[in-house]
Amino acid sequence: MRTELVTTLKRQATELLAELERDKEPILITQHGLPSAYLVDVESYRRQQERMAILEGIARGEMAVADDRLVSHEEAKERLARWLK
Repeated sequence: MRTELVTTLKRQATELLAELERDKEPILITQHGLPSAYLVDVESYRRQQERMAILEGIARGEMAVADDRLVSHEEAKERLARWLK
């Protein structure tokens, strides 16, 4: 992963954005020698958000199982049918 100073971002934002769009490789921005932010292209960010939503759904499902909050297959189908109306 590439690392750039925040001053480089300020001075060369257009060039960095063009490279980011072309290479699809995140850029770590540092400020005072410390990590400050990641710069990522829009498509990569969108995919990451979709994956996070799926993982959050899985985690909620695992918590429901652990808490014994389960329903039968028939009950799940009925709830889904009501929700889709």
